[in-house]
Amino acid sequence: MTCEYIKSNLHTHSTFCDGKNTPEENVLSAIKKGIKVLGFTSHSMYPFWTETYMQPEDFSVYCAEIRRLQEKYASQIKIRLGFEADFIPGVTLPKMENYADFKPDYLIGSIHFLFQREGLVAVDHKPEILQEGAKNHYKNDIRALIGDYFTLQKEMLERGDFALVGHPDLIRKFNEKWPFFSENEEWYKDELKEMAKAIAKKGIATEINSGAISRGYLSKPYPSEYFLSLLHDEGVPVAITADAHSAENLDCAFDQSIQLARKIGYSEIIYDIDTAGYKFCRI
Repeated sequence: MTCEYIKSNLHTHSTFCDGKNTPEENVLSAIKKGIKVLGFTSHSMYPFWTETYMQPEDFSVYCAEIRRLQEKYASQIKIRLGFEADFIPGVTLPKMENYADFKPDYLIGSIHFLFQREGLVAVDHKPEILQEGAKNHYKNDIRALIGDYFTLQKEMLERGDFALVGHPDLIRKFNEKWPFFSENEEWYKDELKEMAKAIAKKGIATEINSGAISRGYLSKPYPSEYFLSLLHDEGVPVAITADAHSAENLDCAFDQSIQLARKIGYSEIIYDIDTAGYKFCRI
């Protein structure tokens, strides 16, 4: 059953990874902002890690803290335990059975890195790092780099088991201020069409994500309006998320995201996720 609009954010980072605020600071801010469901999704490459991702010894501590907060604030807000799990072939896979020890409510499956034999290309770290990666690993063949990005996402969909595809056109994060390819090229639109079909075939959801707005890179959420229209036409459900890295941005540009969803044709969004599935509300 679809209910009236419930304000939620299912994509939240804290000091357990690269966020600025503790989980409890995020909870207190969410309550003040009228958020009814808050999902914590710490960056994870479990069982591996990097400097800004959780260390192996952090996982149990993170889960215990989120569960403590669930109990402490149960009368004021619903809190979900999740991970934003990276896919790196042969290294780590966003799959619920791989996280069984931690009993998460859900996973977000995301691509942040392209790994090449000579090293890695960080997709969303800084524009100059992405440009350097394109030069060093792709000889500035941007079409090849973007093709690898979407191919990796489709492989993640085939092999993984997760609830949300994280920011599926993250590759365009810097393209508004530091354009390095044209989003109007037919080859790029074809990539988006294939990606929309792949997400629909998997039968899972994605997000309207305002994270690049709060960090000053984009003026509109991603997916782009064109990509979101493809996702809508394929019947892919969406959640509106902030991809928040600070407590103040837990509901960044939510009004704008809702307006975009309505413009495309969405009348309902996901406001909550647990192991039983999605819960929807009207917008």
